[in-house]
This record gives sequence, C-alpha cells and structure tokens, in this order.
Amino acid sequence: MNNGLFTYLAALLLFGSNGIIAAAIALPSSDIVLLRTFLGALSLVTILAITQRHKLQAPSRPREAAALLLSGAALGASWIFLFRAYQTIGVGVSSLLYYCGPIIVMALSPLVFGEKLTGGKIAGFIAVACGAFLIAAQGLGGNMPIAGIACGIASAFCYALMVIASKGAPHIEGLENSTLQVSAAFVTALVLTLITQGAPSFFSPSIAAGIDWRAVAMLGAVNTGIGCLLYFSAVAKLPVQTVAVVGSLEPLSAVVFSAVLLGEAITPVRLMGAALIIGGAIFCELAGKRANAKAGVAQPARA
Repeated sequence: MNNGLFTYLAALLLFGSNGIIAAAIALPSSDIVLLRTFLGALSLVTILAITQRHKLQAPSRPREAAALLLSGAALGASWIFLFRAYQTIGVGVSSLLYYCGPIIVMALSPLVFGEKLTGGKIAGFIAVACGAFLIAAQGLGGNMPIAGIACGIASAFCYALMVIASKGAPHIEGLENSTLQVSAAFVTALVLTLITQGAPSFFSPSIAAGIDWRAVAMLGAVNTGIGCLLYFSAVAKLPVQTVAVVGSLEPLSAVVFSAVLLGEAITPVRLMGAALIIGGAIFCELAGKRANAKAGVAQPARA
C-alpha cells in the first residue's frame, strides 16, 4: 500500500469515527460543534502558519476567500444538524443521510453550474434517493423522531451548499481552503449557539466538570485538525477514481463503528439503503469525473 493511500484511509477512518467520539460528549450539538471547530481551526491555523505562511492565496483573492467563508458557514450549520441527528436517530443513519449531500450537488449542477446531467448521474441519483427513502421510511416505522431525520436531511442540504459555495474558490486549495472553512464554521457555530441558547453550556462549572475533555480534544484537534491535514496531503497524490471509490469508507466506517461500539442495529433494509446510497454516490462521482476528464475540466479537491 502506498503512503498516499494509507494516509487517505487514516483520514477517512478519523472522519468516520466523529459520531462515536461525539457520543461520549454530554453536551448539546451546537456546543459540541463549537468546541470541535474552535480546536480544529486552532490546529489548522497553527499548521498553516508553520508550513505555508508564505504561500497563502486568500489575501490576493478576496472574492474567493469570501466564497470559502460562506462555504464554511454552511459547513458549520451542516455539522450542527448532523450532530443533532447523531443524538436523536443514531450515528449510522445520520451518516448515511449526510452522505447524500454530494448527490444533491449533482442534482443541482445543471441549474447552478450549467453542467449536463448525464444518464450515469441520473441513475446514481435515483439509487441514492431510493436508499435515503428506505432508511427514512424504516426509521419512521421504527419510531425514530421525525425531527432527527429532518436534521439528517438538513445536514445533507447544508453540505451541498458548502460544496457549491466552495466552487467559487478554485485557486485556494488544500490546507488553506480547509483552514478558512473550519474557521468560518467556528464563527457560525458561535453565533448560532449565542442566538439559540445564550452562553455555551460548558461555561457552567457543574456541566464542565462532567465533560469528557479527552473526547473533545480528540474530536477537535485530532479528527478535525490532523484529519484535514492527512486528507489534503493524500488527495493530491492519488488518482481521482481512487479518491472517489475509497471515499465511501467514511460513511461505511461510521455505520460499522456505530454498530460495534454503540450497539446500533444493522437491519437488512438499512443495509440495502446503505448499499444504494454508497453505491449510487460512487457511480455518480465516477460518471462526473469521466465527463469532466473528456471535457478537460479539472477536479477540485473534496472538502
């Protein structure tokens, strides 16, 4: 196994374990995201300052930087919805619903970017939609809270907005891109927390005393900071097809981790839904990359 692929797998497994670590943090979802983005942004800013401070593109490209700040705001909102879904309908189902985000981007691409919707993309979209329907329908039949399923779906739409906005910054890539996005996500989480609940709950000494701060540090500094560093150092070295196919390990690992470590059920219907979502997403992404390759369009790094 080459070093790039090993690094990429490590990053995906870190991302796939986010929900497991979050389950150990007894805080509202907005507080968890606030801490995660603060530590993640702090880690990324530190790494960026050490490694790339003389190569920054954002100061000379204010419009692209603004696009990334909007993208980061959507990212912060998507994480708040996602972590709320974790707490109400479970990590596995939430992760699969969140993974529908890239397909929403493809469905909107003819309207937003003027891209052609090919037969392969349509087939992949139908597969993902069927998978999401199966998972949502079983969840509702199993008395899963409607609000939790709605949060999972909302996280996917915010993810799509994040990707669409990031297309406005083609020259700000890699670690700098991620640093701007996570920093904007922190500001968004802070504003939403202040609006919805006032001061963060972990400011209370009694609540802070009961928090697993090791899990907080792991989620923020390791899974977000180091995870992004590993991810962006790997994708530049790998073929786009490898990035697309192996990228499915992230939601798949989340489902497996949640079943093994949290005892979440994996039913036949949920397995079928997962296969449709992950398989459809891979099919769509590969179809899009083939079409872009024929047209000579460069592929942006995945956020």
